[in-house]
Amino acid sequence: MKLFQQLLAAPAALGLLAPLVTNATELNINGVSHYSASSEEIKSISQFQDVHPTDWSYQALTKLAERHGCVAVSPKGRMTRYEAAALLNSCLGEIAQVNEVERRLIDEFGPELEVIKGRLDGIQASASGMDHSSMGHGEHGARTMIMGKTTFVVGGVNGITDREAVTFNYDTKLMAHTSFTGKDLLKTVVRTGNFNNMDPFGMMGDARLETAFNSSDALEVHRAYYQFPFGDNFNATFGAQLRQDDLLGVWPSAYPSDSILNVLTHAGANAAYSKAMGSGAGITYTGDNISASLAFVSEDGNDASQGFLTEEGSDDVTAQLAWVGDDFKVAAVYTTADGGNTTGDSDANDYDAWGLSAQYDLDNGISLNAGMGWKTPDEENDASDIEDETTWSIGVLWSDFGVEGNALGLAIGTAEGHRDDSGYDDPLAYEIYYSMAVSDNITVTPALFTIEQDGADDVTGGLVKTTFSF
Repeated sequence: MKLFQQLLAAPAALGLLAPLVTNATELNINGVSHYSASSEEIKSISQFQDVHPTDWSYQALTKLAERHGCVAVSPKGRMTRYEAAALLNSCLGEIAQVNEVERRLIDEFGPELEVIKGRLDGIQASASGMDHSSMGHGEHGARTMIMGKTTFVVGGVNGITDREAVTFNYDTKLMAHTSFTGKDLLKTVVRTGNFNNMDPFGMMGDARLETAFNSSDALEVHRAYYQFPFGDNFNATFGAQLRQDDLLGVWPSAYPSDSILNVLTHAGANAAYSKAMGSGAGITYTGDNISASLAFVSEDGNDASQGFLTEEGSDDVTAQLAWVGDDFKVAAVYTTADGGNTTGDSDANDYDAWGLSAQYDLDNGISLNAGMGWKTPDEENDASDIEDETTWSIGVLWSDFGVEGNALGLAIGTAEGHRDDSGYDDPLAYEIYYSMAVSDNITVTPALFTIEQDGADDVTGGLVKTTFSF
């Protein structure tokens, strides 16, 4: 009871931080207005509500991008309005005459388009002494959009001996999106965080959070990759630091829009959508309603003693085929991973995996999401529980629940890969959260969850997550 009383008090305490964010925003205003001749003041490039997969504008942008092939990959998950406007701006160069829907999008994201096409040009021109307004499309040089996100998490769990204290952690990302032609993307993400790996919420914890990251407060490069289109229907991606889903044309789930438990963020196919990180490359074909991707990730690509495409290196190859309709997505995926295993011994990271996932959006703002996956190890070992496994998840996302901009999410799924063993408990994971947009740049998300464990007590917990976008 003490834990949840403390969690209930957390939003009030976090609310005291709002003045600090206001001051930071005011500094941004002064910097922007120094370069802007416009009388209309833009307080922040991320001052508006995020665009969710169930919003009409998100769906319209997705169809626009797929129809014209104006981005390297289809949007995955919610976007900031600035990201949505950047996507729209890229697509507008492919359109000779706008239709009614495209005109509505231009009206919807007018202020953000002004930032991209006006103020950033002004900043670059002032910095370089050049007049970019006289340059044609594709001749303006590099444009970089800087965004950031800091997440605070206050919470704790019951059910883990000596690990039940309430903790307060953070995760910060600074993201730079650079385009050289208006159609390509160089993405660089610097990240820092202080989640203890062995704590329940940490990357090795029993209740690992999707936002959990530990760099011992040091800055680390978390993403560094480049995407570009070629031909009429193809896009390519390569980079020294990327994640498996950065290389896929479709993410077949809108759940969650505000992630809590990491185990429920893999579209039900946890082994196939492993989100392996490392160096790699991929190619995506997009035509009409079809998306097909082939991706390669080397988890040891930066290590000369292992490298990529070697027997010693840990390599993952993923193929995805998806069908995208007006209000649904269906995707099949296959992944083969070797875990760097060269001995032929049983290894949990040496496997083949398949998955089938789908998303269906209703007209009332509800998105239904479900998926299932199968994993087959290269060599089984029953004594070490290295066996065939299945995973699944079902998630429901309700945008604008109660208040416009808020979202309710609830999900159930496998807490780990389920094995066909006598006496096995088939543990499940449950979560429910309510994401509240308390201001243009701050979202507060209380959440409750339960994670069952095979042969052990359930882990139950709660948290309050506060996200600052800037």
